[in-house]
Amino acid sequence: MYENQTKEAILERMRQASPEGIDTRQGSVTYDLLSPAAIELAHAYIALDQVLKFGFAGPEQPSEFLDLRAAEFGVTRRPSVKASGEVVFTGDDGTVIPVGTSVCTDEEEPIVFVTTEAGIINQRTAKLKAEAVTGGIRGNVDAGRIKLMMGNLSGVISVTNPQEFANGAETESDESLLGRYFDRVRRPATSGNAWHYRQWALEVPGVGDVKVFPTWKGGGTVKLSILSEDKQEPDDEIIEEVAKAVGERRPLGAEVTVSKAKGVEINVSASLTLVPGADLEEIKTLFRTNLKEFLAGIAFKTKIVSFIRIFGLLLDIEQVADFSDLQINGVGGNLEMEDEEVAIAGTVDFVVKQKL
Repeated sequence: MYENQTKEAILERMRQASPEGIDTRQGSVTYDLLSPAAIELAHAYIALDQVLKFGFAGPEQPSEFLDLRAAEFGVTRRPSVKASGEVVFTGDDGTVIPVGTSVCTDEEEPIVFVTTEAGIINQRTAKLKAEAVTGGIRGNVDAGRIKLMMGNLSGVISVTNPQEFANGAETESDESLLGRYFDRVRRPATSGNAWHYRQWALEVPGVGDVKVFPTWKGGGTVKLSILSEDKQEPDDEIIEEVAKAVGERRPLGAEVTVSKAKGVEINVSASLTLVPGADLEEIKTLFRTNLKEFLAGIAFKTKIVSFIRIFGLLLDIEQVADFSDLQINGVGGNLEMEDEEVAIAGTVDFVVKQKL
């Protein structure tokens, strides 16, 4: 809006406004006195232009201004969420594992987890719930990544996580916050309609998406199907928090059911022809990472798991020269999810048919 308010344009107007007969040519005293003021005014116009842009919510709005704008409508940024799961300790029977026992991955920069319940090793093993020390997606480790004990607890021989840790989430992104802000101002949420339930659920940390089923069992009944931030089945704690948040604000007499979205594993198999020097395990890991990202992107947005899109994921891996017999869940075509189902990455069963 103020892009034409340059130092030169401002200086020229100031020269024109000077009394007649005064020398305003370049190098004159008047010119030299007006130039610094023109520069400062040009900077002020630049700042004013930014203020106008930052006053309206949009993709280019800085985080701090987006927070302020969204807060006017009661929409606040969700904090990070710690990943959770289970760890199995192997060791001497009778060994006590206290709450807060630290374990970690065996990496240069290890990811640390702590037990959230106490237990005793019985029949050589003890399975305990644990969570990441810090919030974020880094805590969503695959099965078997946790390998080390921290501290001096005796009687423990080894530790591992038999299943992946899940539901860890970063502090809400600008894109997500902006989306919830637009939901609030563009979609009328009144008297406990579907948009109201959606907004209430999305305010809970760790919730990635929600489907609302009004009158799912007749008048006055509502069902919410919840996805975690990492587009997986959420843990019980998230479901409890959503039920509490909605229960406090639901219309009188409304019967609300909050449930987890049902995860359906997508298992992929194929016969591969590899380029020289290719490593099959690296290919599996890369493909599964890409598959998880793809499935997270379509969760609750489409019911179709596209065979062609998964075909493309494998085709894009440079170490794979060719492949055949690609199947997802034993089928060489699309899969269709039910209303409350969400596709999640399952097993990757690749066999080497040939090496070039």
